[in-house]
Amino acid sequence: MPTTTPLRVAVVGAGPAGIYAADILSKTDLNVEIDLLERLPAPYGLVRYGVAPDHPRIKGIINALYKVLQKGTVRFIGNVDYGTDVDLAELRAYYDAVIFATGAIRDADLNIPGIDLDGSYGAADFVSWYDGHPDVPRTWPLEATQVAVLGAGNVALDVARVLAKHVDDLMVTEIPENVAEGLRSSPITDVHLFGRRGPAQVKFTPLELRELGHVPDVDIVVYPEDFDFDEGSEEAIRSSNQTKQVVKTLTDWTLREESELTASRRIHLHFLHRPAEILGTDGQVTGIRTERTELAGDGSVRGTGRFEDFDVQAVYRAVGYFGSPLADVPFDPVAGVVPNEGGRVLDERGEQVPGLYATGWIKRGPVGLIGHTKSDASETVRHLVADLAERAEQGTLSSAVDRDPQALLDRLAADGIPYTTWHGWELLDAYERSLGEEHGRERVKVVPREHMTEISRGVGART
Repeated sequence: MPTTTPLRVAVVGAGPAGIYAADILSKTDLNVEIDLLERLPAPYGLVRYGVAPDHPRIKGIINALYKVLQKGTVRFIGNVDYGTDVDLAELRAYYDAVIFATGAIRDADLNIPGIDLDGSYGAADFVSWYDGHPDVPRTWPLEATQVAVLGAGNVALDVARVLAKHVDDLMVTEIPENVAEGLRSSPITDVHLFGRRGPAQVKFTPLELRELGHVPDVDIVVYPEDFDFDEGSEEAIRSSNQTKQVVKTLTDWTLREESELTASRRIHLHFLHRPAEILGTDGQVTGIRTERTELAGDGSVRGTGRFEDFDVQAVYRAVGYFGSPLADVPFDPVAGVVPNEGGRVLDERGEQVPGLYATGWIKRGPVGLIGHTKSDASETVRHLVADLAERAEQGTLSSAVDRDPQALLDRLAADGIPYTTWHGWELLDAYERSLGEEHGRERVKVVPREHMTEISRGVGART
């Protein structure tokens, strides 16, 4: 849709969903200027702050996102928080359309007794800590020798592995110094991971599970009584090569002799255990009570009424992420998403809200991998382009939009909001790499937000 004056689109959120949407939009025939707004000083979202640092393949994803932004067809504006530094009315004043790609960063609720005891944590907060997220405290309470992790997905595996792994084996990664210091003092010996369904229903990816078996001086302990397969399980194994690989890895671990388990730390994988209650004394976690479940024939489970108690001093729930509401944008509090149809935001009557779109986890919920994110963004952008083309043809594009690319930046500067730019990210990136060279590593993450912002703006003060 050629136009003489560029249209302007804002993408809120600079994780993979937002970056892919901006990139796909930049490759359409729409004459458009795209701004990528991010509340943190640095880009990449959950790829930088939500994945365990010992996953080398994540580096490849970041490299791909870097190439998108480095082209210069999308303008990065960091350290700008939607709902605080800018609101919807202002974005509408500067842009013809807004795509929300804010993801899902909160832990999903787990409503069982004892969930609020001291020593009961959300996995998302712990992941943010060990990934150096600037909005979480720099210290983490790591006094427990025995820990429970609730969940049967990759995040649960990440949490279990990072808790059990010896810190020297993490020093080749980019973990911040404060994280290394905290993990080094941890007295942990045993991590118990609980899944409420059977081995054929877990959500681990094969690679992630195999990696778990290669952690130095950490044994994987499984329990043959936890292995049961109903018709639904057999069908899952027959129909999914991924499930077949996961089940094979888990089953192979049951064949190990007890004499082979000599490591100083252990990760116990428990299946068919439903968390029923977190036990405590004087407000502090002292254990976890689970109900034994049994397969119902179709891969689902039902309770048996038999309970077991495990001594643990901390519990991490990794039962999924959940979206957060956005100011002045419709939100479904049950699903944790912005209600939409193909990325077009819908109001409470189910009618399209002109000019507002969603992509990524805030659009579809926290499911799917990077490939899903790309196809998701393509759908949203396709509808956005079609809508703008129709509005242009009908002459209903707003003439009130201030199309000066400098206007928003001038307003932020006037209000003393220290926004960051792509050049600023390159300064921060170079600084983190220089810290890595000092410590014999590729990179060491900078944690304090103020320090990140100073470096990104060329101040470069050290702490």
